[in-house]
Amino acid sequence: MPQAALQEVLKAANFHSTGTAKIVGDDPVLPIRYRVAAAASGALAALGLAVTQLHEKPQRIHVNARAAAVSLRSNRYLRVNGKPPPPVWDPMSGFYPVRDGWISIHCNFVNHRQAAARVLGAGEDRARAEQASRGWNGEALEDAIHAAGGCAGYVRSHETWGHHAQAHAVAAQPLLQIQRIGDAPPGLLKKNFRPLGGVRVLDLTRVLAGPTCAKSLAEHGADVLKISAAHLPDNGVMDLDTGIGKRSARIDLRDGNQISVLQNLVRNADVFVQSYRPGALAARGFSPEALAELRPGIICASLSAWGPSGPWSARRGFDSVVQAVSGIAHANGDAEKPRLLPVSAIDYVSGYLMAFGVCAALARRAREGGSWLVRVALARVGKWIVDRGIVSDYKGLPEDLPAAELEPLLGEMDCPEGRIRYLKPVLGLSATPPHFSRPPVPLGYHQPAWTSG
Repeated sequence: MPQAALQEVLKAANFHSTGTAKIVGDDPVLPIRYRVAAAASGALAALGLAVTQLHEKPQRIHVNARAAAVSLRSNRYLRVNGKPPPPVWDPMSGFYPVRDGWISIHCNFVNHRQAAARVLGAGEDRARAEQASRGWNGEALEDAIHAAGGCAGYVRSHETWGHHAQAHAVAAQPLLQIQRIGDAPPGLLKKNFRPLGGVRVLDLTRVLAGPTCAKSLAEHGADVLKISAAHLPDNGVMDLDTGIGKRSARIDLRDGNQISVLQNLVRNADVFVQSYRPGALAARGFSPEALAELRPGIICASLSAWGPSGPWSARRGFDSVVQAVSGIAHANGDAEKPRLLPVSAIDYVSGYLMAFGVCAALARRAREGGSWLVRVALARVGKWIVDRGIVSDYKGLPEDLPAAELEPLLGEMDCPEGRIRYLKPVLGLSATPPHFSRPPVPLGYHQPAWTSG
C-alpha cells in the first residue's frame, strides 16, 4: 500500500524518477482506521526522490512506515527543558452539540474565538456556549461563524459529505498541482554538500501543514526565513517544533515600508511558501503572479483548506475542520460524540506533499526555466487519505510506539528557550541524511534579511 501511495503522488505531479525508494512496513501502526502510515510514507518517499534529483550524489532512499506514522504528530514529542508544552487546544475549541448533531468550532486563534463568541452570544463560557449551540442547526451555525470571520465545520458522515457541492469540487481537483506561471531562464542550483544548500525559502505559514513544508525543506539544507507579524495570533511554544531549522523575523504588511522589506527579500529568494486564507496575501501585492514578476524563477507553494474551486474556495479551514465536515470525525467517533484522529495526518501529509512539489518545481526550473506555482489543499489530501481505504485490525493497538523503538527517533538541542527534545527527520537518505542545522527560535528573533552567501 505505501508503494501504491508513492506512485499516485508521482503521477499527480507528472514526476519521473530514475531512482527508487524503499518503504518498510505498513498500516496499522497506531489505533487508526485509515491508512495514514501509507499516505505519510508515500509522500515522504516522493520527497526523497525529488530531493535526490537536486543533488549530484546518487543515494538510497528509505522510509520506515512506523516512523512515518508517528511523524504525523511530531509536536506530541516536543519537550522544553524536560517539560511538555501547554495544551495545543484552546478550552473553547472542539465539538459543540447542535439540533441535528455536532459542529467543530476552531478557537485556537483569538480572532476565531471572538467570532464564534459573537455568533453564540455566550462570551468565553464553554457551558453557556454549548447551551447556545443547541439552538442552532449545524449548517446554519457553520455558515454564521464563517460569515463572522471565524472557522467551524458541521460534522457530516462520509456519505452526507459526498453529496455536498464542495465535496464534488474537491473530488475534481488534482492531489497536487504544479503549474508554470511565468518565464525565466533555467536556473541550476549551486553545488552544495546538501541537496537544498543555498536555496532561500520565505515561510509565510502558520499552524502545521505550511510550516511542515518549510521545515521539511530546512531538513535538506535550505535557508528558511520564517516571516510572522506581532499582531497576528500564533501557536505559542508549539511553534518551536515547526520552527526547527529556521530563522524567524517579523514583518507587518499593513506598513508600506515593511512591504518593501518583504519585496526585497522576495527578489533574492528561490521559494515562497504561504498558507494564509485565499486572497489575503494577494491583497497585499504578493499573489503568485506578482511574485513571479518581482522575482522571475521563483517557486510559489500555496496551501488552502478547500482548493481553488467550489463554494468554499475562499473559506478558512484547518485539519480538524476538514475531519469534521468530510466524515472522518464521524467515523472515528462513537454513538455519543465525534472524535478527531490521534494524529494530524491531513496537516503533515499536506506539508510533505508541498515540500515534494517545491523540489519537483525546482528540478523543472533547472531544466526548463520558468516560475512555478505548487498548490495543495487540505480537503483534497484528506480525501486521498480516506480513499486509501481502512484497516480492519487497528483496534486495541498501543497508543504509541514502544519506548525502545521511539527513543532512536528523538533528538535534543539547545535553543534560546532552553534544551528541547524533538522528533528527528524520518526520511532516510544514504549520502545526505536530513538534519537540522539551526535550533528553533522565538518568532521575530532575527532581522528580516538573508544570511550572507
